[in-house]
Amino acid sequence: MNQQRKNAAVIGSGFGGLAAAIRLQASGVQTTVYEARDQPGGRAYVYRDEGFTFDAGPTVITAPQCLEELFELAGRDMADYVELMPVAPFYRLIWDDGDVMDYVGESEQMIEQIRQRNPDDVAGYLKFVDYAKEVFDEGYDGLADAPFLRFRDMIRVAPQLMRLRADRSVFKTVARFIENDHVRQALSFHSLLVGGNPFETSSIYTLIHYLERKWGVFFPRGGTGALVRALVQLFEDLGGEIRLDTPVKRVDLEENDTVHAIHAGERVDRYDFVVSNADIHHTYKHLYGRDPRARITAQKLERSDWSMSLFVLYFGCDRTYNESVAHHTVIFGPRYKGLLDDIFHGDHLPEDFSLYLHAPTVTDPSMAPEGCGTFYVLSPVPHLGRADVDWDVEAPKYAERILEALEEQMPDLRKHVVTKRWITPFDFRDTLNAYNGSAFSVAPKLTQSAWFRPHNKHDSIDGLYVVGAGTHPGAGVPGVVNSAKATLKVIAADHGIVEGSTPLAAAAKPERDAAA
Repeated sequence: MNQQRKNAAVIGSGFGGLAAAIRLQASGVQTTVYEARDQPGGRAYVYRDEGFTFDAGPTVITAPQCLEELFELAGRDMADYVELMPVAPFYRLIWDDGDVMDYVGESEQMIEQIRQRNPDDVAGYLKFVDYAKEVFDEGYDGLADAPFLRFRDMIRVAPQLMRLRADRSVFKTVARFIENDHVRQALSFHSLLVGGNPFETSSIYTLIHYLERKWGVFFPRGGTGALVRALVQLFEDLGGEIRLDTPVKRVDLEENDTVHAIHAGERVDRYDFVVSNADIHHTYKHLYGRDPRARITAQKLERSDWSMSLFVLYFGCDRTYNESVAHHTVIFGPRYKGLLDDIFHGDHLPEDFSLYLHAPTVTDPSMAPEGCGTFYVLSPVPHLGRADVDWDVEAPKYAERILEALEEQMPDLRKHVVTKRWITPFDFRDTLNAYNGSAFSVAPKLTQSAWFRPHNKHDSIDGLYVVGAGTHPGAGVPGVVNSAKATLKVIAADHGIVEGSTPLAAAAKPERDAAA
């Protein structure tokens, strides 16, 4: 098969879409990326206002090697495109009783903080780390980039999952090792970063603790948007094309389903295959909605459990508050399990909230005017399929309540806010086409993971592949980047391509090897 004749479209330029596009282009497949918005990045959009730079979406960058690998495929060095700066502490955790923990990767400092809360938990924590490492070795190194297209793929890994008790939740697993409530919360909240309820998400996600401990937490100089721009530059350096302000209306199958015709604007472009980084329900319900096979898949997805949504408030201040907050600060409300029950299963907007505060100017002052601070704060909220909330009415009031609550850590905050904006579940639904306004797609429960999760390739529509939070392995930057790796394995098998085989990549690699 002559791979030089292959051409592909990637719909959506989130991290998963860009990773897939880079892998395709580096494999000699001429690739075009379609992006509906005026900037690349998908959820990693960037807002700019009065000198402040606001990363709209993902801000916790972990597992940098999965990003570095994209550059290495092209014989490039990521450091030549973007700088990743270490973040310390990883998180500052604040409880409503005044307890504060700086969550770090370095063992002795973490152990000492646990000892201060309960000396008996130190031994349990060390056992938990051993468990998390074992889960990491099996779940990340072994499964994260392995596509699960057949049930026998699930049978193959079932013994490991049973041995690691993947049927247990993250919280229940942590509680087996830890007695102190605050430490239990500190070691279980991570699943919320990928849209999962710690009391329902599989214990496999405890690997996040070890992943951060092993590689650290990072932030790109210039913001997450700088990392997006680096990936776009790499893709274009390889000869790829990205079309902004070009929403795809629909995709039709032609020539006995062997050609995918993309309708975008007045143009119709035809491709050998398509990789969709759009919301997975939107992909099947709307983009491929003329095909009954896609509509059936969309109907099945509507019966799935979906992750929560988010209210995100972006604000800039005429001061920094560096003495009060860390780069990543988690502020727990008075309830933990009760609040999570309301968020994931309730039919109303809870009166209380827990918050994640992002303060990038702690690490990178260039994100704001001199002497000023850039922030965003998010509150997990029920998705639109659960709670009938008129966010056009509630958003201003909710934003004010959040700012008032933050004043406990950031004195006189509301007096120092000079610009603000927000996004609500309506924006996830209407701007990002997210089903039910879900922020993280299909929830990461065991019964919706691996083979049980929407597959990286449609089961019956040839040439239709997916990447992103809605497919295996799931949400989070490492998850969606690894979804592209898993999907490319399937594409390579289907179309006879070899990753990194483009002449540009091949020519660059020997020089890098020689330099090394």
